Amino acid sequence: MAKQAVARTTELEPIDRLEEKIKLLVNMVGKLRDEQAEAAEEQARLTREIDALRGRLSAAEGSAAELAALREEREAVRSRVADMLAQLEAL
Repeated sequence: MAKQAVARTTELEPIDRLEEKIKLLVNMVGKLRDEQAEAAEEQARLTREIDALRGRLSAAEGSAAELAALREEREAVRSRVADMLAQLEAL
C-alpha cells in the first residue's frame, strides 16, 4: 500500500507542476488583457487629442490667411491715404 501511495505521489507531481504552470499562464493572460485594454484606452485618448490638435491647426491656418489678407488691405489703405495726402499737399 505504501508503494502505491509513493507511486501515486510521483505520478501526481508532473500534474501538479502542469497545474501550477497553467495557473501562471492564466494570470499572465489576465494581465495581458488588462494591459491591452489600457493601451486601447490610451490610443483612443491620443486619437481624440490628435483630432483636436488638427482642428486647432486648421483654425490657426485660417487665421493666418485672414491676417495676411488684412495686412494686404491695410497696405492698400495706407497707399491710398498717402496718395490723397500727396494730392492735398499739391493743392
